[in-house]
Amino acid sequence: MTGAARNAGEARILAAFEEAREQGRAALMPYMMGGFPDREASAQIARSYADNGADLIELGIPFSDPLADGPVIHAAAVSALEEGTKLDDVLAVCREVSDRVAVVLMAYTNSILGGEGPVSFADRAVKAGAVGVIVPDLPLGEDENLRRILTEAGLAVVPLIAPTTPPERRSEIGDVAAGFVYVVSSVGTTGERAEVPAHLKDLVEDVKSKTEVPVAVGFGIGSPEQAAIVGQEADGVIIGSKLVRIAGDAERGEAPSAVGGFMADTAAALAKSGSGSIR
Repeated sequence: MTGAARNAGEARILAAFEEAREQGRAALMPYMMGGFPDREASAQIARSYADNGADLIELGIPFSDPLADGPVIHAAAVSALEEGTKLDDVLAVCREVSDRVAVVLMAYTNSILGGEGPVSFADRAVKAGAVGVIVPDLPLGEDENLRRILTEAGLAVVPLIAPTTPPERRSEIGDVAAGFVYVVSSVGTTGERAEVPAHLKDLVEDVKSKTEVPVAVGFGIGSPEQAAIVGQEADGVIIGSKLVRIAGDAERGEAPSAVGGFMADTAAALAKSGSGSIR
């Protein structure tokens, strides 16, 4: 499935996907917003994810002007910022579970460049146990110095491919992808969708043919049934808005158990459906 790992972070990500593959299923990667619905609850949510089947966790750093986030995740970011959530608070959540589950941060470029700069960001992230970072507004070929800093610190910089990404560009991204390729299932921002896009199977197959790292699909997966469908094609399934919505709608103190129930159902659906990702 993979070539030689480039750094320690990528090695751990690849190991998480490999463990799921050996069990005959796609890896489950839930998203959460650090500091939402509050800082204490977000740490409990991370532990609930780890307890209920997460193979990896995508941990969002709240940002006021997101590029890819839909209304649910954007509202969660605004709420977290209003509560005073800082990078240290998000990294504290990472520390809660990084010994159990591979944690990949989701950060916008300004969050990395701000404060003390990218070298400090990378150092703090690695010390907190993070193994990678998804940067939606860092296209391949732009600010390669930032990509180098993150990589040399031991983080896998995970690229994204969308349905609108041209074939040649997909090949370029696939050649240098670290950790896994994040395939955006639909054009637009994050958010639940009524059904899995008809084009997704062909998209995933094409991306798989252009890279040696695992291929995970996110954007629009809102039920265990949809996760199972996607998991039959992809190496990993990423669920975001649905879980953030569940956490936000839960009564105070109930968010960890609420997301845990959805996670357990999704993990069971993935295990039952098997996976078409074995290659």
